[in-house]
Amino acid sequence: MLNFIWVFCILFGILFALITGEMGAVSQAVLSGGREAVNLAITMAGVVATWSGIMKIAEKGGMISTLSNRFSPVLHFLFPEIPKKSKAMQYISANFIANFLGLGWAATPAGILAMKELQKYNKKKDTASNAMCIFMIINMSSLQLVTINILAYRAQYGSTNPGEIIGPGIIATLFSTIIGVFVGKLLERRCK
Repeated sequence: MLNFIWVFCILFGILFALITGEMGAVSQAVLSGGREAVNLAITMAGVVATWSGIMKIAEKGGMISTLSNRFSPVLHFLFPEIPKKSKAMQYISANFIANFLGLGWAATPAGILAMKELQKYNKKKDTASNAMCIFMIINMSSLQLVTINILAYRAQYGSTNPGEIIGPGIIATLFSTIIGVFVGKLLERRCK
C-alpha cells in the first residue's frame, strides 16, 4: 500500500510540475536530493561505525553486563514472566543500554535477538506476548540520554549548536517511555 502512495505522490508531483511549467525545479530537486542523500549517508555511516564500535568496547569491557545487573530490578518489573538470567534479558539489556546511549543502530541487532528469545517464552506463537509488547513500547519510545542521530543530522545541516537538543530530548523520551510503560502495564492487567 505504501508503494502505491509513494508512486501516486511522485506522479502527482511530476504532473503538477508539467502543468505549472516547473519541470526544471523537479530535475534540480532530484539531483540535489540525491547529492544530499549521499552526503548524509556518509556522515551517518561514520556515526554508526563510531558508536557501534564504542558499544562493542563497552560490551567486551563488561560495562553492558554491569549495567544489566543494575537494571535487573527494573527489567524484572517490566518482564516478570522472563527468567532473570535468560538470554532474552541479556539482549533486552543490551538493546536498552544502546538506545539509552542514543545508539539506535547498535541497538537493532540486540533488539531482534531479544524478540527471538522472547518468542521462546510465548505461549501463543501467533500472537505477541505481553513481554514482547512492553519491549516494543520501550523500544519505540526509546529513552535516550544523548540523541546521537539528531545531533548528527543537526551538525550535517549546519546547526550552530547541535547539542542544544539534548535536554529536550531527554525530557521527551523520558515522558514517552513512562507513559508508554504505564499504558502497556494497564492494558496487560486488563487482558488477564
